[in-house]
Amino acid sequence: MIANVLSIAGSDPSGGAGVQADLKTFSALGCYGMAALTALTAQNTRGVSAVVVLEPAFVAAEIDAVFEDIAVDAVKIGMLANAATVRAVAARLQHWRPAHVVLDPVLVATSGDSLGADDVVAAMVEHLFPLASLVTPNLPETARLAGVVEPAGLDEMKAAGARLRALGAHAVLVKGGHGQTSMATDVLSTAQGDHIFSAPRIDTRNTHGTGCSLSSAIAARLAQGAGLREAVGDAKAWLTDALRTADALRVGHGHGPVHHFHALWANRA
Repeated sequence: MIANVLSIAGSDPSGGAGVQADLKTFSALGCYGMAALTALTAQNTRGVSAVVVLEPAFVAAEIDAVFEDIAVDAVKIGMLANAATVRAVAARLQHWRPAHVVLDPVLVATSGDSLGADDVVAAMVEHLFPLASLVTPNLPETARLAGVVEPAGLDEMKAAGARLRALGAHAVLVKGGHGQTSMATDVLSTAQGDHIFSAPRIDTRNTHGTGCSLSSAIAARLAQGAGLREAVGDAKAWLTDALRTADALRVGHGHGPVHHFHALWANRA
């Protein structure tokens, strides 16, 4: 049976992040992807130039339209631009109760552009943390959500993960991709303990949408029946290969996208 996975996120017309990256990831990993748009952005590999936020009631209607007709095996949440949208999404997920929810708290784009208002953080913690199977912040997002200095090492990442769980998250993957070491190390914080996932850092500029793609890959593997640790490990291995092969793509003049279909396009230059 092919799993169905819903992305609730913003659009990236350049195709590297947002729902476009989510749908590519779902497809690459063998799932049927669906999307409820929360915002439209004008962006490319060099930055974000404009954002149009969709009405929360419309976002809620999109979510209902999917769940009323289709069995949803997992949900991935990405860009939610304001607190009203956070509350609308939380209300619909509270109603439909999907088995797996992966929350990627998209607050800042790879380019450095802000993608979330100040009230989003408090709303996410209050309304979405209790519903999420996993929260996947990068280091800057971890600091903003936890109200701490940006974690600088493994011990601080573990402490920040515990802090976010104390705020209501069931499990947290603190992503170390923004770190400066030769290894890209992530910390999965759960009630059963911390689990470390580490891979060599890939030397490439094509890092646009890495967070979107990783969280979507985790959601896809959860939808397919993998346990949380297995899903995270599989997703990280897949993303590492997507980064390693990303230079085969010629997309844009800034931070290009990862190669979502590296396994399917292996023989194409």
